[in-house]
Amino acid sequence: MRGWLYKSQGKRRGTIVKLDKIYTRGGDKGLTSLSDGARVSKDSGRPSAFGEVDELNSVIGILRLNLPGPSAVDEMLSRIQNDLFDLGADLATPEIADPKYPPLRVIQTQVDRIEREIDGLNANLAPLTSFILPGGSAAAAYSHLARTVARRAERAMTTLNAEAPINGVALAYINRLSDFFFVLARHLNADGAEDVLWIPGAHRDDAE
Repeated sequence: MRGWLYKSQGKRRGTIVKLDKIYTRGGDKGLTSLSDGARVSKDSGRPSAFGEVDELNSVIGILRLNLPGPSAVDEMLSRIQNDLFDLGADLATPEIADPKYPPLRVIQTQVDRIEREIDGLNANLAPLTSFILPGGSAAAAYSHLARTVARRAERAMTTLNAEAPINGVALAYINRLSDFFFVLARHLNADGAEDVLWIPGAHRDDAE
């Protein structure tokens, strides 16, 4: 998720990013551009954070390909993928006072929607009796992968926030996403009936 993707964002809702050329050679020396034009190291806080978000979006794409077909879950994931580009734009745009154009930021209504979807998915789940091992169906396993990548993105965003304060709602959003993917994984495993449960110490005495 390259910083230059966001140079034109924020002027008005629905701005289309026009990409005429895929390679620019601008990053050949290990630098990338933020939305304000600033050049920063590719391993610095902002690129690290929105890079993790980009990876999460890619995992969700694979998860969607492993769903049985069009569904309400697929629609949820489609909205989340779009939200994650909003989040990337948010992270690529440093907070400044009185910006010329209002930047694209993640807002509370997006967090609220995720919370409603978590509650809806959670309503019919079987009670948990142990921690869950990633597995069951392929879609559930990919949902667990998305959960762990979301957690990694959250850690990168938390590190960035300690260096340069970022949008607090963005942090709340990524935190909710890991919860969403945990609940979704159980939903995709027949509402928990096909969950693979952790059995503490089950194989400690297995013969070598």
